[in-house]
Amino acid sequence: MKDDQGRQVTGRVRWRRFAVLAVPGFAATAALAVALADGALAASFAVSGQEFKVGAGSLTGTGFAQYGGIDRNVRGKLLPVAVTAIKDAKIKDLCQSVVTTLPVIGDITLKLHAGQGAKTVEATDLFLDATQMSGDAEFENIEIGRDASTLNKGPASAQGLQDAFGQQAKSIKMTGLRQTAWATNAGKFKLAGLDLKIKLGKDECF
Repeated sequence: MKDDQGRQVTGRVRWRRFAVLAVPGFAATAALAVALADGALAASFAVSGQEFKVGAGSLTGTGFAQYGGIDRNVRGKLLPVAVTAIKDAKIKDLCQSVVTTLPVIGDITLKLHAGQGAKTVEATDLFLDATQMSGDAEFENIEIGRDASTLNKGPASAQGLQDAFGQQAKSIKMTGLRQTAWATNAGKFKLAGLDLKIKLGKDECF
């Protein structure tokens, strides 16, 4: 590159181009900070440093919404999640497990079962912050690709960031649910037939 007098110039930064490229990154960071401050992301409480597993024979629900979110741990680390929100949910054959490694003892598993046989787990305003989810799903009146900030079929607070991807449906039915998650919270959570045990070693739901 040469200047106006024809002299060779090295190391020059094209600040206008740099600004154009940098602004989206700065804007995204600022938007994230604002969203966290406003509670728009999944950061209502500090999550533990351990993911846990949730399995279910079936899940049926009305008022489904799903969008990307962020959880935070006590060290301030941001953890990306897929937030699944359901107004009213009924779950059969629920299993929840988490493995903790303790000094001297080694691995121990905290395992919970509920909703087995004729009993059903019931939840309202259910939020699942997952990093993995699988199973067979069926939706009624689904909208895919809707702006996450405009979601209105799930719980009242089930909305993500403006311009971010979201989807929602009138109802959802899932069988063979398998989920790895950082957090679950609900307005009400009725665990019929609750059975909680601690075992030495690893004994996860799946």
